[in-house]
Amino acid sequence: QVQLVESGGGLVQAGGSLRLSCAASGRPFRGYSMGWFRQAPGKDREFVAAISWTGGKTYYADSEKGRFTISTDNPKNIVYLQMNSLKPEDTAVYYCSAARSNYDLHRSRVYDFWGQGTQVTVSS
Repeated sequence: QVQLVESGGGLVQAGGSLRLSCAASGRPFRGYSMGWFRQAPGKDREFVAAISWTGGKTYYADSEKGRFTISTDNPKNIVYLQMNSLKPEDTAVYYCSAARSNYDLHRSRVYDFWGQGTQVTVSS
């Protein structure tokens, strides 16, 4: 079992930055790919970014490429999402997730564990 706790959300103006953190307990990161998803009110949960546990390859949704960066601190079991040049449409609850799979990391169904989410609000 893996427990995931997100932090770092908040209110920021458009163009600003936030860094989300996700602390994992129960098992080390090794063997788990990590992902970030988000869900805005009235919308489906959507993929933001992921990092595979083999080789640390990263994946991003097209709208986040060049603005967001996913990284891990493996000794501390923390995964980060650095978000720059934030836009009002980035407003959502952001969820951290862990998957035993290395494939289809943009699909929420491959993830085995989820955090409770952290709210990010970007004002215009």
